[in-house]
Amino acid sequence: MKSLRNFRFISRLDIKDEYLIKSINFEGLKKVGLAKDYALDYYNNNIDELFYIDGVSTLFNKKFIKSFLRMTCEKIRIPVTVGGGIKTINQAKKILKSGADKIAINTAAVKNPEIIKKLSELIGSQSVVSYIEAKKNNVNQTWDVYVNNGKENTGINIMNWIEVVQKKGAGELLITSVDNEGTEKGFDYELYEKIANIVEIPVIANGGCGKICDVIKISENVKVDGVAISSALHYNKIKIDDLKNSFKKKPFNIRY
Repeated sequence: MKSLRNFRFISRLDIKDEYLIKSINFEGLKKVGLAKDYALDYYNNNIDELFYIDGVSTLFNKKFIKSFLRMTCEKIRIPVTVGGGIKTINQAKKILKSGADKIAINTAAVKNPEIIKKLSELIGSQSVVSYIEAKKNNVNQTWDVYVNNGKENTGINIMNWIEVVQKKGAGELLITSVDNEGTEKGFDYELYEKIANIVEIPVIANGGCGKICDVIKISENVKVDGVAISSALHYNKIKIDDLKNSFKKKPFNIRY
């Protein structure tokens, strides 16, 4: 008998200081509320994982607020991934000691792919997430890798980059569509379809989720291992219980 594929529901929380913030296409950041309150609410309502991203730390060379991470992780018993401005192995170690389970790397990996290899050797590939911001290149009809919170085009083709991070030891991909981020118009299904053809590790889709039907559509039509949702959860357009209940008769292994 064929085993069911696992499917995860992740809350993405973009943070600045102690605040949860949100944008559209990574522009026009707005405060939503205290990040710890939202994190605890999602945990209490049975979200599978949390993904903290401190995007502005890369742009403005800020340090991730480790006291905030410790405070929230003490009350949370689900996997927590942290990304944003992590440039060194020592920074990653400190974040893990503060309570995180996984480290997400984007800009630093583009500058030096060996950091993924070193991290995977040190903490295990299952704890290393390659966080990729992808934007459609309408000239050649593919996607380029962006860094610095969707601000800077590296010129790297995403398919080539995925092959690199897989070889270096990343255990998971969390891929954000810059074009769809914050729009709530649905996922970039074409992007994830192409990625599914070359990927060998779990893929989490992020960017554009506005309704439960968006999650159902991508789960049924594209081989991804989960979704990361932000504004639709933050603004109460999707309730976690409703989302999970909609999957009860689907051919997936869901944590209830």
